[in-house]
Amino acid sequence: MIQVEVWSDIVCPWCYIGKRRLERALATFDGEVSIEWRSFQLDPSTPSGDPRTVAESLAARKGLSQAQVRGMFAHVTGIAAEEGLQYDFDRARTVNTLDAHRLLHFAKAGGKQGELKERLMRAYFTEGTDVGDHAVLAGLAGEVGLDEVAAKQALADGSFADGVEEDIATARAYGISGVPFFVFEGRLGVSGAQPVEIFQQALRQSSLTVLGSPDAEACTDDSCAI
Repeated sequence: MIQVEVWSDIVCPWCYIGKRRLERALATFDGEVSIEWRSFQLDPSTPSGDPRTVAESLAARKGLSQAQVRGMFAHVTGIAAEEGLQYDFDRARTVNTLDAHRLLHFAKAGGKQGELKERLMRAYFTEGTDVGDHAVLAGLAGEVGLDEVAAKQALADGSFADGVEEDIATARAYGISGVPFFVFEGRLGVSGAQPVEIFQQALRQSSLTVLGSPDAEACTDDSCAI
């Protein structure tokens, strides 16, 4: 069984693209793989209930003009479409993702982390759902087969915040500064939404007893989230 840990944020457009590319690589891999979704916040300072559009908050954080932001959105939307993803940044809402990450840890305990990760990202990027609202989050948890009442309680009482903090601390220890970031078997890192072939290579290398081939350097190119 190959263990793959993925650091990403729900509101990271490249993370969703990277997720799809990893899944395409997995579809061609003849072996057992376990995926664990790790927490990372692109902007933990985002206030809850932020009224700004995603374009406004990104422009303020990065010091960009609205035209530059729109250009970035158009670029990543086109790439997402090639992976079968539909992004609608006009509907996407600015949100602090801490509670969504806590819910992913709740989902892990219930054996539904992968399902919830997909549901959260589709809700944010395609449906314009407020993934910072507790009632909404609990409803999404219910949709993937988790106990909605228990999910709402976990969100209300602050459960799993320590798990989020541990993930972020581990990311710092690895030197992760941008997401998505994929770690295979705790030894081989792939940074960014790399082409499918890079993920296939990482899976092949991870299935061998000895790692460290020079080919692994192809996995160091950084293409972090916007």
